[in-house]
Amino acid sequence: MPRYHYIAMTAEGKKAKGTITAESAYAARRQLRSRGIHPTSVDETSKTDEDKKAMLSIFSKSSKNQLIDFTKQMATLLNSGIKLTESLSVLTMQVSDAKFKSVLTDIRDRVVTGESFTDALKDYSDYFDVIYISMVRVGEVTGSLGQSFATIAGFMEKRQRVESKIITAMVYPCVLIVFCLAAVMVLTTFVIPKIALQIARTGQELPWITKQLMNVSFILTSWWLIVVLLIIFAIGFAIRKFLKTQRGQYLRDKSILSLPVFGPLIKQRVVSRFASTLSTLLGSGLSMAESLRVVSEVTGNTLMRNAINQARERILAGADIATPLRDSGVIEPAIAHMVAVGEKSGELEKMLKSISENLESSTDVVIERLSAAVEPVIIVVMAAIIGVIAYATILPILEVSAGKF
Repeated sequence: MPRYHYIAMTAEGKKAKGTITAESAYAARRQLRSRGIHPTSVDETSKTDEDKKAMLSIFSKSSKNQLIDFTKQMATLLNSGIKLTESLSVLTMQVSDAKFKSVLTDIRDRVVTGESFTDALKDYSDYFDVIYISMVRVGEVTGSLGQSFATIAGFMEKRQRVESKIITAMVYPCVLIVFCLAAVMVLTTFVIPKIALQIARTGQELPWITKQLMNVSFILTSWWLIVVLLIIFAIGFAIRKFLKTQRGQYLRDKSILSLPVFGPLIKQRVVSRFASTLSTLLGSGLSMAESLRVVSEVTGNTLMRNAINQARERILAGADIATPLRDSGVIEPAIAHMVAVGEKSGELEKMLKSISENLESSTDVVIERLSAAVEPVIIVVMAAIIGVIAYATILPILEVSAGKF
């Protein structure tokens, strides 16, 4: 159904605006009047408007913490016996973010008019992903919506915890690299040119290493920098276009998993996410085939997605899922064997949960070790680069002072 942007006056005389889904502008006005709101303007939102909102969603969408809080509170209210519409009304009033409040208001109003809660969530994919919507659908159909929200909240908190550990481990190395690049830029664009200019005025020849740094400085301070940046931009644009193709995504993901140090870590992360997500979906009551479809959409790795899709086809054909997972090259044979054992014993959900927990523990250890090893390496490399620049800067001064010119 089309969506309409409205401007209206409330019963208290306050101005209100937002979006509403209806079959026509007349139906939209009727819905608004049924809520006690008197519309002054109702206009259908164009595709262009929706595209602009999608482009800006990264800056304005609700934070993960806010969404987790909403989900936990929904679980508490629903499990306390409060109706869905009343729960939505309570949480809508206490949300501070204006855009998220508008989203919840629209969802609540659509549920009040008889629309499915799941269908209302689908229009806001910036907030509710396919996993969220699928689990809500199961809860809505089975009448266990409160339990579904509790499961979703636990899953989101667990996923955020893992992502936070990875981000935290990357912060310090990134800060070191930025400071190193800044120091190199200052020395090559300001310090060395001034010293070299003073020495060049004496008519003496500069040392070889100083000449090379002068060439770098020339590139960084002239129009050649624009040429270099344009070349880099063109290469980056071409790579980005290629990576949007199926072939490009496949080669990218295969190359990432083949990296000497970070490849195994990323592979563990992919498999852990697969096992955790599939276990959660199966535990929420979703069928195996539907769970695999959802997991394939959020896996983020082409090789894993292909393996999951093959597993889903085998399930629909009455076969097992362990074989395509083993053949994918992403999942280790031992883990694939554990999946096969869990499938045969009828405890696949528990086995997947155990696999996920073991991989997460192993990933934490690897991240800590990598962080401990990478930081001193970066410091040594930074010291070497800055040392070379300092040597190239001081060498001509020392030679002049020693009378070698």
